[in-house]
This record gives sequence, structure tokens and C-alpha cells, in this order.
Amino acid sequence: MKARPGPFAVLKAPNGSPITLYRDDALGAIPQLLPPRSVDVVVTSPPYNLGIGYVAYDDARPRREYLAWIGRFNTVLRRVLADRGSLFLNLGGPPSEPGWPWEVARRAGHGLVLQNVIHWVKSIAIEKGSAGRSAGLDRNLALGHYKPVNSPRYLNAAHEYVFHFTRRGDVPLDRLAIGVPYQDASNASRWGSGGTGKRCRGNVWFLPYRTIQRRERDRPHPASFPSELPEQCLRLHGRERIRLAVDPFLGIGPSALAAARVGVPFVGFDVDEGYLKEAIRLLECSGADSNPVALGPAVRSRA
Repeated sequence: MKARPGPFAVLKAPNGSPITLYRDDALGAIPQLLPPRSVDVVVTSPPYNLGIGYVAYDDARPRREYLAWIGRFNTVLRRVLADRGSLFLNLGGPPSEPGWPWEVARRAGHGLVLQNVIHWVKSIAIEKGSAGRSAGLDRNLALGHYKPVNSPRYLNAAHEYVFHFTRRGDVPLDRLAIGVPYQDASNASRWGSGGTGKRCRGNVWFLPYRTIQRRERDRPHPASFPSELPEQCLRLHGRERIRLAVDPFLGIGPSALAAARVGVPFVGFDVDEGYLKEAIRLLECSGADSNPVALGPAVRSRA
């Protein structure tokens, strides 16, 4: 078997956890690089086959070919997923075909159990009256960003899915690690949450993209997710139970940023050298990132 190239870059998170990036096809590399059942969390967003303009990947394959590729993804990931591991799979689709993410998810999760379905809300309108008096709103809000749909038949797509797969559907989650405060403190005792003052966030997450001025400079990738999304997935699984997290489709590195903030070992793959270089830049110069928890200077050991 031909030897694969070594890491493209190895960085260290502030707590010393390694962040290892490969310029390689993950579906070919993972079986050679990662032992069976060694990955506790896979958090990723594969291409959706919607004709997105990636630099080094054809996102407009024949449907049968694409679904076969997703089936290969399933085979590779099931081999390395730990017994109590989690696969967090972000998928979206065109407004004209709302069932497409579910079709892809069924193929990607074959042989696994769909334990949770999370709705990632990218944009939302909130009427001031619906927010309640304690919110103190003096006007209606329209928050977040979406790509307008130029059709009278369909609504703007303001959300995507995160499908949470496990081997048997019995993985305990650290729900309060991403919990939210009770709006009314009396509910804490009513629902038995003890002294935490927090409740489960639920399966609807509002995580908007940060505003950018120029895509080619500020977010040079046509379909990335905000790093808060994989960060919440990692924290939800349980930081202390993550020996290794993996993203087979790294892009410009939001999942690597998330792993560095959470402080867990991470391996990411992408075939595009330009995206990997941008991921390294974001890790090393995270002051340019607007996330509330600063990464601090990442140290590249060797590429």
C-alpha cells in the first residue's frame, strides 16, 4: 500500500492539545491513520451536492454517484467511531427539495442510531410581544443572515440540520454544558435542576454567521459553518469523554477552532491547500475571529 503524506500542519491549542491537519482525501486517509473505534466525536459538514463552487471538489455529481460516496463516508466513519462516540452531521438542502438532507442523512447514518435531530437556525424574526416583558424589547427583531430565495413558491431557507448519530442511541450527553439560564428563576426548583440555574438548551440552536465585509478576505469558503456550531456539539458530547475529535471535511477550519477552544485533541482533513492555509491562519491569528472565547496564540510545531 502506498504511503500517504504526513501532516500538513500540527498546532497546539492553549492547553497543549494537538490540532493536526492533513491535506488528503479523508475517506482514503482515515482507515490508514486512525485505529478502529478511536474517535469519540466526528463533527462535520460534507458537501451537499448542490453545485457549490469549491476549488478542489466537484459539487455537482450525478445523484447516484454522490450517494454512493456518502455510503463510503458511512463505512469509514463507522469503523473509527468509538463505542460511545457521537457523529454530528450538518446537512442542508435546496428549498425546492426539503427532503434531500434526510435522504443524505439516512445514507450517512446507515447502521447507526439517530439519537437527536438539532435544528441550526441561521436567521429568525422575533416579535417583541412574543419575547415577553422581561426581554425589554422596544421593537421587533430580525436576526441573522440567510440567502434569499428568488421564487414565489418557496420560503427563504433560514435553518439547517445537525443529525446526531450514535451506535446504539444510548450515549449520555452533557446537556448543561451548553445549557441556558431559566428566564424565571422559580422554574429551577420546579423542574428539579438543583442549584445550576440552567436548563437544557433543547434541539433548536440560534447561531448566526458573523457579519463580514468581503467573503474572499473574511470567510473565503462558499459553505462554512460558524465555529460555535461544532463547539456546542463537542461540549454537548462531554469534553471529558473526548480523546479525539475529527472533521473529515475541514474547509477553513471552524471545527479546529472549536476543538482548540474546548481543549480536545483534533484531526482535520481537506483536499484544498488554500482552505488549510486559511485554517492555520485563523488558528494562529484568532484575534481576528469574533468568537467570545479567545483562542490565544496557536503554536505551529512543524508542517
